[in-house]
Amino acid sequence: MIYENDNLKMKLDYKRIHIGNLIQEEVKTSKIENGRIYNFMNCDEKEIEEMYKSTDLPTNILLKWCKLLEYDFFRIYSQHLILFSAQKSGSKSNKENKSSLPNFRKNLYTKELISFVLELIRTGKKTRAQIIEEYRIPKNTLLKWIEKY
Repeated sequence: MIYENDNLKMKLDYKRIHIGNLIQEEVKTSKIENGRIYNFMNCDEKEIEEMYKSTDLPTNILLKWCKLLEYDFFRIYSQHLILFSAQKSGSKSNKENKSSLPNFRKNLYTKELISFVLELIRTGKKTRAQIIEEYRIPKNTLLKWIEKY
């Protein structure tokens, strides 16, 4: 997938997410003044620079960046889970052990993820069957994407 903001084009690799780079690029694109960032994040310049270099950040810090930049960085991780998480087994024991956490019924397919998958097909890196099996995207969903986009 290509991550686009204005004239910035940066390859986003869902397997190796470098959240610090993504945040730094979004800061550049949004043109937020450094003083505002330091005040909002309650950090100094050195700490912010360290965050830009980090491949991962604590969720409370990432949430602050989401609010400041008005961008859902967590969605990037959701896309990673959709593409690369292990498939749940259908055993009865899993169904009997109900979690108290919310159960999300729908996968979040963003335009970026759809573009990523369609690009794999267009370039011949993966076949439709490989996409369906490896990423567990329903056949009808994939066919609708191909038709629509």
